[in-house]
Amino acid sequence: MSNDFFSMRGIVKQYQMGDEVSTVLKGIDLDIEEGEFLSILGPSGSGKSTLMNIIGCLDTPTAGTYTLHGRLIRDLDQKQLARIRSREIGFIFQQFQLLPRLNAIKNVELPLVYAGVSQRERTRRAREMLMRVGLKDRMEHFPNQLSGGQQQRVAIARALATNPTLLLADEPTGALDQATGEQVMSLFHELHDEGRTIVMITHDLKIAKHASRVVSILDGELSEGVRYD
Repeated sequence: MSNDFFSMRGIVKQYQMGDEVSTVLKGIDLDIEEGEFLSILGPSGSGKSTLMNIIGCLDTPTAGTYTLHGRLIRDLDQKQLARIRSREIGFIFQQFQLLPRLNAIKNVELPLVYAGVSQRERTRRAREMLMRVGLKDRMEHFPNQLSGGQQQRVAIARALATNPTLLLADEPTGALDQATGEQVMSLFHELHDEGRTIVMITHDLKIAKHASRVVSILDGELSEGVRYD
């Protein structure tokens, strides 16, 4: 049975490669409850990045249905999809994706610029989010003046700035040492405790187990629990 927050049914993704058709996702069924912390665990080449792109409305499936907040994603136009990406989904990437010529505040403000928020409100929200992730004393610092963990915290603050309903994290600790990665995961636990919905894509079983539920993807097929050879 599907739910109004997030539901995928029969998601297939195929790519034409010359005369051959490559099927990357093979009938994915997935429900996510609002407020859930979910890990999608899989090795390189399993299809997890393709699935992440479809969850984030960055790509469309070849077949199947994806419903988010009661809306059938395939029925939306590019403008509507862009609005969902900029206001309802917060993206957190492995390599942080910070702009080097902007300080922490300006980096966090970026999605608010695209959302049409006023300068005064952008600055207020950016400061609030940076304080929320423990960077009160680093707001004016540029990315090259910050450690890897601090840069990831800026990226998390940026993802939170639009108050999204879904946080989508792609290998969020992949560029960090183990201790710093654990600190970032502690922040994820705090956000989850506040009621945030988090979907984390990872190849790391230890990191995946921080989530309240783990699903595994292997050869384009999804299964409940840990199945990772």
